[in-house]
Amino acid sequence: MTPSFSKSPLYYKAEEIFAISRNIATYLNYDLAALQEDGTEDASIYFSGDIVQQSVSLAPEILRAETQRFSEDKYKYAASVERLMVMLNRNCDRLENANVSGKDFIKLLRKELRKFSKMHRIWSLTL
Repeated sequence: MTPSFSKSPLYYKAEEIFAISRNIATYLNYDLAALQEDGTEDASIYFSGDIVQQSVSLAPEILRAETQRFSEDKYKYAASVERLMVMLNRNCDRLENANVSGKDFIKLLRKELRKFSKMHRIWSLTL
């Protein structure tokens, strides 16, 4: 039986980041799916998939932190969320350096990640 609790604003922001990441990956897939002149695929295509994988993990980690009984366990999951944020930012850097036309969408994701980071800082203090 799961405990009843209300989901935090951070959880909803994580879901929003996932939706943005998924849409960016779909959009960038058209630019990155084509083979290069030498017949190899663009390595940046993996970074678009990585942002989706990392962003899909944010919300469950937040829920795990919020449902833990002991502070030590809460902080463990909060640290996991922070590591995911770092990886998301790193992959945004990589995508911005790629030869894609959707760089404005990546900037939008970065803006939301900055908001998420501020919210995460406050949320971590309340655990």
